[in-house]
Amino acid sequence: MSLLVNHLQSQLLVIDQQERLASAMPADEWATVEEHSSRLLQAANALEIPVLISEQYPQGLGPTVAGIKSHVDEHNQFIEKMHFSCCQNNDYKQTLISNSRPQLVICGIEAHVCVLQTALDAIDSGFEVFVVDDAVCSRNPEHKKNALQRLQQAGVIIINHESVMFEWLRDARHPQFKFVSGLLK
Repeated sequence: MSLLVNHLQSQLLVIDQQERLASAMPADEWATVEEHSSRLLQAANALEIPVLISEQYPQGLGPTVAGIKSHVDEHNQFIEKMHFSCCQNNDYKQTLISNSRPQLVICGIEAHVCVLQTALDAIDSGFEVFVVDDAVCSRNPEHKKNALQRLQQAGVIIINHESVMFEWLRDARHPQFKFVSGLLK
């Protein structure tokens, strides 16, 4: 297991950042999650990292929010689901496996439900899992705190979005350094 995220080994999972779920989050926390998730999505696209975007029951919870959708490119994949864990959806799990990248970087909502269950199932399936602390939230901040503690105890690495982006780059001479570091300004 690597303690650093590697852009050649990573996949970015954007979990359930949908209109009705987002509107139920504390507004200031959601704004931060959306901003940091957007940065991760743009950096992943620039570095050609596979991105999977899940939508939990979109007929009821609405589509992915516009702020995230505005950064989606043709290589990103949307997958609808009913299970809380993305890994319980056969199409989603098969895509994770077929991408042949063992590291999963996870952002999304809610931390204590879909993020937690996806991360724990992914660990059980042999993936290295990194949950981005400042790009996940729950309606109740205590639920997020509990989820992150539980995930860490299970072997998930808790990380922040800037660390992910600079670990993906590893070097200021990386061809995408200016673009990716510019996302942080």
